[in-house]
Amino acid sequence: MTKNTVIAWSFVVALGGFLFGFDTAVISGAEKAIQVHWNLSEVQHGVTMAIALLGTVAGALLGAYPSDRFGRKRTLFLIAILYFFSALGTALAHDWSVFILFRFLGGIGVGVSSVTAPIYISEISPANKRGRLVGLFQFNVVLGILVSYLSNYLIGQGGENAWRWMLGVQAFPALLFYTLIHFVPESPRWLLLHRKNRDTAMQVLKKINPLHYLDELEAILASVKAEKENGGTASLFSKKYRFPVFLAIIFAVFNQVSGINAIIYYAPRVFEMAGLGAQSSLLSTVGIGLVNFSFTLIAINVIDKVGRRKLMLIGSFGLIAALGFVSHSFYSAAPNGLAVTAYLMVYIAFFAFSQGAVIWVFIAEIFPNEVRAKGQTLGSLTHWVMAAIITFFFPMLSEWAGGGTTFLIFAGFMVLQLIFVWKVMPETKGKSLEQIGGHMMH
Repeated sequence: MTKNTVIAWSFVVALGGFLFGFDTAVISGAEKAIQVHWNLSEVQHGVTMAIALLGTVAGALLGAYPSDRFGRKRTLFLIAILYFFSALGTALAHDWSVFILFRFLGGIGVGVSSVTAPIYISEISPANKRGRLVGLFQFNVVLGILVSYLSNYLIGQGGENAWRWMLGVQAFPALLFYTLIHFVPESPRWLLLHRKNRDTAMQVLKKINPLHYLDELEAILASVKAEKENGGTASLFSKKYRFPVFLAIIFAVFNQVSGINAIIYYAPRVFEMAGLGAQSSLLSTVGIGLVNFSFTLIAINVIDKVGRRKLMLIGSFGLIAALGFVSHSFYSAAPNGLAVTAYLMVYIAFFAFSQGAVIWVFIAEIFPNEVRAKGQTLGSLTHWVMAAIITFFFPMLSEWAGGGTTFLIFAGFMVLQLIFVWKVMPETKGKSLEQIGGHMMH
């Protein structure tokens, strides 16, 4: 019963990931129709594509404040409201500037969600299940991407205003998310650290771990006491946190310099560069979503057995090989569209199995309790700033350097990632958050 309760809570909160994935990818099916509808210039079209990412950067930057100040649960309510109004606002907008405003609000929802949801799930999860449960967030992200691709494909048959339905349909899962959050408790670690509410925290911990909840309570209180004895909560950038700060930044940078967002945002364009027709490109994009979904599902089922580090080692080798083959295909005189599609499917499989499944789990684990929200904000902010940069520059880079060189650059970064994982990345599986936090400080 208890096990199912924690899974249910985690799944509800991970719905924020579903909306994150849906909101991020849904624009790919609507962007051309929107450009035509408002007769947008290339610069305006670029702003339309990038504005949600700018909102995401802002949301990631601000994410720790509401999460620490008002609680994880209240922040999740805010996220649901942002998604709901973003969906309605973009669907009903009759002016481009209004459309941009509501896309920006949706982006803020994505950014805050990428900070708060993984923190919440990591704080309610037993140590031996934490990888799988936090992995539910990423599972829902890729499910949201897949559903948005399928939804775009189905709704896309509906005429010139189909793009409004593509964007507006997100209001339904946002409303469901808002309703279900009422049934999850506040994070026990937040209650102890930020509200000193021992009784309520103990009730939640008892539901999570009925046999050892008092031990867990004492471990959390001991970590709070040790922090006070060390002079209170220090700045995230103080010397003692430099190792987890370094890990979070480097991990988030590698996640994006793999080229993942360039492929998620511009999949039809990449396939057309390789010589596929427009319709084949859309179907190949749905294939990308299916592979992403399938291998994320496999990864979250093995992450607690195999460990974070081993998944990253396997993934790094696979990403180097797949990107190398894509690059080689583009260097040939006439790229084989089907071969490029196959290599990109392999690339997505290895990405989903490693970086995709591990990033939010690992960053949510490596910071001590007192700076976890700030640390998650730093990792998330780095991730989204890099995503915005890659998304902005990819069309120009691929036009200027060609597909071969562009994907070779991504492969080079994955070689550096392999060295980082091999030499630097610690393993966190099976350890309590307090154990990991203590280890990172030494």
